[in-house]
Amino acid sequence: MKITIGHLYPDLLNLYGDRGNIQCLMRRCQWRGIEAETIAFELNDTIDFSRLDIVLLGGGSDREQMLVCEKLKEIQKDFKAYVEDDGVVIAICGGYQLLGSYYKTDQGMITGLDLVDLYTEQGEGRLISNIILQSDLFEMPIVGFENHGGRTCINNCKPLGKVLYGSGNDGKTGYEGVVYKNVIGTYLHGPLLPKNPQLADWLILHALQKKYGSDVELPPLDDREEKEANEYICRRFLK
Repeated sequence: MKITIGHLYPDLLNLYGDRGNIQCLMRRCQWRGIEAETIAFELNDTIDFSRLDIVLLGGGSDREQMLVCEKLKEIQKDFKAYVEDDGVVIAICGGYQLLGSYYKTDQGMITGLDLVDLYTEQGEGRLISNIILQSDLFEMPIVGFENHGGRTCINNCKPLGKVLYGSGNDGKTGYEGVVYKNVIGTYLHGPLLPKNPQLADWLILHALQKKYGSDVELPPLDDREEKEANEYICRRFLK
């Protein structure tokens, strides 16, 4: 079995350690004997989504998001078709904001990919904190760090999880992130996947099942250290 990961615009959207997320996916595949490769796409590259099993859209500043805004319009149709065909996507922070219809900032309007029914508007001050979620997708809580000025409204979409500690999508609703088909969007970084191996494996499993059939299973790995780190974070912040 083989997985191909597409990393979109790492020269601009790599603000929060997204290469660490790529390394985590690659390593967890390799430990299981699954061949894995990553293709990094820069702004002028043509993206053939049919070749990709997982797409990572990372975080960037408002300025960098504005720079990729026009390019996103060019790939929107193909990216939308990939998502609707159950393509696997992990979008983090700025990448999460770009999943929606728009991100309204003080500097102007950033047009999104319109892949998921959500939108983001800049709020007063930044939401900065360690953050812990309880997600219906996993037994173990999701942990990470958030640092964002945008407030994201996911309308009637399913959130990634309920906030146990931190701010989440907007600091008000008590929910964080979004799940749509095989797409996960979240403000959590740090990087995200090494801290949350269950989420990394969710992406890998769904990519393999789409490619090779629903009977594919992932052999378990020894995640004792990751689970101990997760438990430490939860004990520290959940009183």
